[in-house]
Amino acid sequence: MNTYVVKRDILEQNVRQLKKQAKGVPIWAVVKGDGYGLGVLSLAETLSEEGINRFCITDIREAEILRENGFDDAQLLMLRAVSDRRELNRLLDLRVIVTVGSRETAQLLDRIAAERADVAQVHLKIDTGMGRFGFLPEQTEEIIGLYKTCKNLAFCGIFTHFNCAINDEKLTREEFAVFQGVVNRIRAAGLETGTVHCCNSAAFLKYPEMHLDGVRLGSAILGRMPFRTKLHPVGYAEIPIDEVRVLPKGHTTGYCALWRAKQNTKVAILPVGWYHGFRVSCQLDMSRRLDCLRTAFSAIKQFLRPSRSTVEIGGRACPVIGAVGMLHCAVDVSGVDCKIGDLATVQINPLHVKGIPVVFR
Repeated sequence: MNTYVVKRDILEQNVRQLKKQAKGVPIWAVVKGDGYGLGVLSLAETLSEEGINRFCITDIREAEILRENGFDDAQLLMLRAVSDRRELNRLLDLRVIVTVGSRETAQLLDRIAAERADVAQVHLKIDTGMGRFGFLPEQTEEIIGLYKTCKNLAFCGIFTHFNCAINDEKLTREEFAVFQGVVNRIRAAGLETGTVHCCNSAAFLKYPEMHLDGVRLGSAILGRMPFRTKLHPVGYAEIPIDEVRVLPKGHTTGYCALWRAKQNTKVAILPVGWYHGFRVSCQLDMSRRLDCLRTAFSAIKQFLRPSRSTVEIGGRACPVIGAVGMLHCAVDVSGVDCKIGDLATVQINPLHVKGIPVVFR
């Protein structure tokens, strides 16, 4: 059976490396998307063993799972905007810190908390460029007014989210300066900002001076960053060989006959394809001219110097041949001692894994 294996020792090593780089600054582990595909509970349990007890979520069910499984004292922060009355009530039931990014949401949450004779813990979201939700910097006076009128809200944090920390230092530093300006104006009004945080994984690794009172790490914990780091991917898929056969010279494999045997070739068939996330990645936003140019350049480079994906079988890197199908792919295992049922190690980003159970080892 196909299995996605998460190596606990590598996950633990990544966390220890990140804690070392954080130098005492609290880490808020982002476990959105069901723990980036690893399972929110399994991931949180491993992180908890490493001393992390603050988690960022984007779905109420994630909070429910954690609260139902012993995470009573963990701090949970809902990162996305929530404006539905029933969802807000449920978040308060679960003692989740709510993100507030508009006057309307703040006032609604304040009324709900008052009706419950409760106080809602909130983090303010400042929009410094992402443009999804959050108070604009020029709305700082409006924020200050909410401190004074929303008596059932406890403003215990403030944050922003950089949109180009991976590849645009100038813009990131500009956004950081804008964010600090908002924080400073709130403090100048004699108000507490609580935990101030702005770093996602990329900003955390690139700009240590921006760590502030806390950092939000997700991709870094999984060791999957688009630039070189000391971190390592925490998982891989184990796929049993379905069939081993010899394709005669001239025979093709896969849709469109993209590969043709130059000689009699020993081939292993693996029950993994793009449906399971193999050879699938986050796509560039083709509405941007720069990404169009990058895609065109990448296609030309691939045409001139074709590269092949590989899987590991019997300790050897074996090239994938032909087009990867929905549920299967073919691998050249010439010279490899293998048989049906032997396991192949396949690199798949857990974010894209579908239909494969996850196990922690």
